[in-house]
Amino acid sequence: MSRSKFLTLLLVTVLALGALNIGLVQAQEPVKVTITCRCVVGGVNHNLAVWLTTFTIPTFEEAMAAQGTPIDVELVEFGGGDEQLKEQYALDLSVGSGYDIISFDGFWVPEFVGAGLLKPLAEVVGPEVNDWEGWGHISDGIQAILSYQGERYGIPAGTDVRQIFYRKDLFEQAGIALPWQPTSWEEVLDTARTLKEAGIETPLQVNAGTAMGEATTMQGYFMVLLGAGHHLYDFDDGKWIIKSQGILDTLNFYKTVYVDEGLGDARMQLLQDGRNRSFVGFRDGQIAMLVEGDWFWRSVIAPGSETAVENRNEVVGWAMMPAKEPGAGYRGQDFVSISGGTGWLINPNTPHPKEAWAFLSYMSSRDQVRAFELMQPRISFRDDVEVAGDPVMTAMANALLQYSTVRPMLPEYPLISTEIQLMTERVVSGEMSPEEAMDAFAEAVTEIAGADNVKTLE
Repeated sequence: MSRSKFLTLLLVTVLALGALNIGLVQAQEPVKVTITCRCVVGGVNHNLAVWLTTFTIPTFEEAMAAQGTPIDVELVEFGGGDEQLKEQYALDLSVGSGYDIISFDGFWVPEFVGAGLLKPLAEVVGPEVNDWEGWGHISDGIQAILSYQGERYGIPAGTDVRQIFYRKDLFEQAGIALPWQPTSWEEVLDTARTLKEAGIETPLQVNAGTAMGEATTMQGYFMVLLGAGHHLYDFDDGKWIIKSQGILDTLNFYKTVYVDEGLGDARMQLLQDGRNRSFVGFRDGQIAMLVEGDWFWRSVIAPGSETAVENRNEVVGWAMMPAKEPGAGYRGQDFVSISGGTGWLINPNTPHPKEAWAFLSYMSSRDQVRAFELMQPRISFRDDVEVAGDPVMTAMANALLQYSTVRPMLPEYPLISTEIQLMTERVVSGEMSPEEAMDAFAEAVTEIAGADNVKTLE
């Protein structure tokens, strides 16, 4: 073979190998990123699951493929309760496993950080997360939902408010004038009594008991306690309030509803699936009033949900939760509410932190959040995305955010919350009197927080 032919053959071979290598790069296997949340198509948080699977994930995958860095995202639906999800996270993270992106309740963060199960977002992904454009459109208060001790652990997905939802059709059946807005606990109880006299099966449900987990503390106990005049925690002197007339008033409210007058279904509060039963009971017109978060409106009884209320906008009303008496609520308020918040974290054990951040930041972008608002209007976490197309959600936000407060973002809070749930259960079940239950609560919280960190209000 001549030298020229050899060089020509060598050049062709090199070019062919180069083309092969380019083809291999272009045809690289996609990186797989998993995401999980308490969401099921046709079930709990239906709209969230639909938004992820039909819009956000496909458009993200298309965009990444066009850039030559393909990423496949898989949603792992979870249909269990919040407490079950929390337990699963704790188990997964403790053994270094779990899905790449996880939905997370803000009040879990201090506890998980204290247990060494979470790391700051910038540590998991890198300092580039601090340059994300979205932070400039999320208030410090909203960012605090998934922050702890000055570090961001994830991106929040929004906040919420709490109120009383009621069935207008049952109120009309009982001859109660609409719209309904009570100004005291006694008005709430009198309304429940009127409904009971009209033959309504369950006039009022206020969450209680250990089976309902944090829903008892937030939708139940806090909503009554704040109306009794104070918070669970004194933010001024950094102490937990373990005994007070307000706590007794709160427990006596529960006693009136569930033990003395049978205005609520006590058994429902003690069953593992009690909260879901309350949703079904409200849907089916068996429960007339239910104290819940705005999530109840935008998800639980919304069109497409398994507990959707037919003609929701016509038959369901809402009212602000009143203080015990006008001006007797927390901070001297006439009405009360409390706000929580959830969001998304990146698992510190993920093998693909950069890719997980790419999807998390994409799904939290203005266009994606706006798309979700159109599907399920809610209080937005971004100031450049407004509540879309739901005057009820807009009215709730405008009316209640001014009265709202938050849980203490402290590591001991989850343990104290569990004691709250137990305290209400002891009263609702008839196991203890309000005084006995408060004493047991005081003893348990003192042991959890330490004697120097608790106080009694005289």
